[in-house]
Amino acid sequence: MGKESPFRGDIVRGKVALITGGGSGIGFEISTQLGIHGASVAIMGRRKPVLDSAVSALASLGIPAVGFEGDVRKQDDAKRVVESTFRHFGRLDILINAAAGNFLVSSEDLSPNGFRTVMDIDSVGTFTMCHEALKYLKKGGPGRGSSGGGTILNISATLHYTAAWYQIHVSAAKAAVDAVTRNLALEWGADYDIRVNGIAPGPIGDTPGMSKLAPQEIDSKARDYMPLYKLGETWDIAMAALYLASDAGISKQNNNCWFKRRKSRMNTEDLVVNYT
Repeated sequence: MGKESPFRGDIVRGKVALITGGGSGIGFEISTQLGIHGASVAIMGRRKPVLDSAVSALASLGIPAVGFEGDVRKQDDAKRVVESTFRHFGRLDILINAAAGNFLVSSEDLSPNGFRTVMDIDSVGTFTMCHEALKYLKKGGPGRGSSGGGTILNISATLHYTAAWYQIHVSAAKAAVDAVTRNLALEWGADYDIRVNGIAPGPIGDTPGMSKLAPQEIDSKARDYMPLYKLGETWDIAMAALYLASDAGISKQNNNCWFKRRKSRMNTEDLVVNYT
């Protein structure tokens, strides 16, 4: 909140965004930045207290915001929330799939049910939300008038680009999310004028998930191996989301913006921001 945005304050004015997992972490920062830059915001999540707190925080900034309880794994919930967003604001322009599940566990100790749960939240949930939002996002859809199609942005991760300890379930789920992004970009871009892109964050420090996954002593050691000696921030991801969701990113289709740490031959760390 203390950083200065590189974008105009009205870059998404008049647009309506629905963000799953929008009550906390990366999803909440994206919701906040979209709202600050002119969008009306609907957030979806399973925990009512978290939703209520997030909506109050958004409203305190003058952002038109509403929260809807729902589980992205359930098609009925997805349909209800998408329809409720349309009824509340009269249109839907941006869908951001940020809901995710994660926990540390070795592949030996991970149960098939645990694996399936993360797959259902991340990959199946992402597709389900896209499926239910298609009607409202496609060119000529309800509330769109003469405007073109809307925008979908799927939040992934960088884990599956190589391998990660105790994250086989998340790696598989995020690989599937990237596949959903690529295929919907191909089909719905051509058929319905919908832009579909993704963001794959690396470690982001200021999130509840990072606090659970990386204790402070691990966090401190990890920073020593990073080029800027710090983790990424939710604000960084929100700025990428704002760009891709706005008309500034109108030429971007089937792009995956990823923020990743990788070792070079000199065993140093490079910060990579790549558009593929």
